[in-house]
Amino acid sequence: MKKAFSLMELMIVIIILGLLATLIMPNLIGKGEQAKRKIVCVQMKNIVESAKMFKIDLGHYPSTEEGISALIKNPDAERYPDYPKGGYIESKSAPRDPWNSPYIYIYEDGEVELISLGADQKEGGVDQDRDILFSKCQK
Repeated sequence: MKKAFSLMELMIVIIILGLLATLIMPNLIGKGEQAKRKIVCVQMKNIVESAKMFKIDLGHYPSTEEGISALIKNPDAERYPDYPKGGYIESKSAPRDPWNSPYIYIYEDGEVELISLGADQKEGGVDQDRDILFSKCQK
């Protein structure tokens, strides 16, 4: 005699799985975007820490014009003769946010600000599409 599940047992398991899915799925939806926003803040913190090392070694932060690329390779050998050989970020190109957009680097009034344009990759936006500022990540 073969041992197998009856149709009733299979139906009960399918109903239980359906109920679990309806309870769990609403909690999972949107978590991917939340995780990306947290990754942005971590990446921004690493970039700012690299900029601080640049300042410690060379006396000031990279200018807005020099941007993040100044942390990767020496923007001006005459101006920065003590620039370390490997740079401050171990990469051949500037880091990009989880939506594959470049970070916007601004140095103004002695402060570094980094901006990610968020999921919509456009300035402004609301909710999941709003811009992410490093200064807001710290709060």
